[in-house]
Amino acid sequence: MFFLKVLIIAKIVLKGYIYSVHIQSEQVLLPDLLEQTKEDVKMANVTFKGNPVTLLGNEVKVGDKAPNFTVLANDLSEVTLDNTKGQVRLITSVPSLDTGVCDAETRRFNEEANSLGNVKILTVSVDLPFAQKRWCAAAGIENVQTLSDHRDLSFGEAYGVAIEGLRLLTRAVFVVDSSDTVTYVEYVSEATNHPNYEAALEAAKSAK
Repeated sequence: MFFLKVLIIAKIVLKGYIYSVHIQSEQVLLPDLLEQTKEDVKMANVTFKGNPVTLLGNEVKVGDKAPNFTVLANDLSEVTLDNTKGQVRLITSVPSLDTGVCDAETRRFNEEANSLGNVKILTVSVDLPFAQKRWCAAAGIENVQTLSDHRDLSFGEAYGVAIEGLRLLTRAVFVVDSSDTVTYVEYVSEATNHPNYEAALEAAKSAK
């Protein structure tokens, strides 16, 4: 059995992350420490085209403070959560706007925008900003702001939607209220399926 004594700095690599763990204890069982660290990293169970995938980051839950992020707008300017501070936000992540389900989903939320009042709708993917701009123009999207996470995977990792090894975001929907609290979460269990539109829209309407 291995024990850590007095002040020790241990670096643990787990799911692509390095954790620097500072431990001050007379006797800490190392396997127990590793198991505790694993429990701290929670991720949604998702498949992509029927195959299980590993998501990077931590799963976001209802009641959490919405994590900040930095993504790029179509004009390459940086956008963070603070850009929409004080507003209710409906945020979707999609694998790519150039696929059928993502195309249909974003069009649906664009059409529903008028029924949501002042709710800000953001759609995040790893498509390049230029490709997003071109797609929005072709699809006539005016009520959804498309944002690119291609540069840093900042949103993907902050919200636990980055698919390891594919550099894509899994499909998910989050509602964040005006005080930056998460009030609704759906990680779509199969990334190529549609989200629950009715539940997401109702949550956005109910958020304050």
